Amino acid sequence: MKEFDYIIIGGGCAGLSLAYELNLHQKLKDKTLAIIEPRDNYTKDKTWSFWKIFPHNFEDCVKKSWNNFTINIPDHTKYLECKNTPYQTIDSGLFYDKIINSLKQNKNIFFIKNLNEINTNNSFVFNSVANATNSENKLWQHFSGFEIETNKEFFDEEIFNLMDFDCDQKNNVHFFYTLPYSKKKALVETTWISDLKNLSLQDYDEQLNNYIRNNLKIKDFKINFKEVGAIPLFNIENIKKHNQINIGTAGGMTRLSTGYTFLNIQEHSEYIRKNLDNIQNTNLFTLSKKYQFLDNIFLKVLKKNPKDMGQIFLKMFGCTPKVVINFLSNKSNVLEDLLIVSKMPKLKFLRQLF
Repeated sequence: MKEFDYIIIGGGCAGLSLAYELNLHQKLKDKTLAIIEPRDNYTKDKTWSFWKIFPHNFEDCVKKSWNNFTINIPDHTKYLECKNTPYQTIDSGLFYDKIINSLKQNKNIFFIKNLNEINTNNSFVFNSVANATNSENKLWQHFSGFEIETNKEFFDEEIFNLMDFDCDQKNNVHFFYTLPYSKKKALVETTWISDLKNLSLQDYDEQLNNYIRNNLKIKDFKINFKEVGAIPLFNIENIKKHNQINIGTAGGMTRLSTGYTFLNIQEHSEYIRKNLDNIQNTNLFTLSKKYQFLDNIFLKVLKKNPKDMGQIFLKMFGCTPKVVINFLSNKSNVLEDLLIVSKMPKLKFLRQLF
């Protein structure tokens, strides 16, 4: 059986980002890498969105950036700016094409469909496949989106809607999310924060059609693309092994209160690349413990008070956008943390703290 210096299990966002980072910086010039991925072809299957708080390798894969956004609850809409940290959306099709074309130029990189085909005894393994079995009763952010196109100019392409809570909550947390790519095209998503046991929440197509027709008042549209997914909002066991490091969601790179993962993956990839020569003795890269602590309290409040979450998010954005974006992107200082905490309903959070 063939052996490799490095193995990446899972050729998704985290696995490919790491492979690209290593290849880009000549770390695979005299080392071999196997990427374990069962799919035959890479095609567009999702979008990744985030606040651009630092430069990244995939600016040429950004489908659209916005400097303005809204958040709303019934009968109230807040308008905000984010010029210094624009909100960006990555097209996974462009992302895959960029990385696969780059990796194919290196004869030391191989795509293998099954881990059983190779010998892993002498390899260092980077695993991006999270073990979330039997976790349907835990908290998830699950969603589905339509990329729609209209016949007439409808959207204001300069502003996106981050959260629209003007919808049926069904005793959980539910909001819609609209990213206008142009005056005629937009991604519209329905997003739930709940467990996965309640199948009545997962009639996504019906939810999206109703929202587009009744809330956005668009009667004539076609669907160009559809995505569906689920992000675990709970800690997945991440123990460093002698010859393995977990990456991506499996490595704790998902911010539990938001689901944001993409830029955390890029930071983790850079950290691994810089420490690759001594990777077995390198400390695990983790998100700050303060965010883990604050997110756990926040999610407890969310679970106990789902009907209040629209108001809570709106109050959070009572701080300046810079403060909120830094907090949501793991870059806030102590003063900014205190400003965020000051906007929260004290009694509800104190109950969960104690």
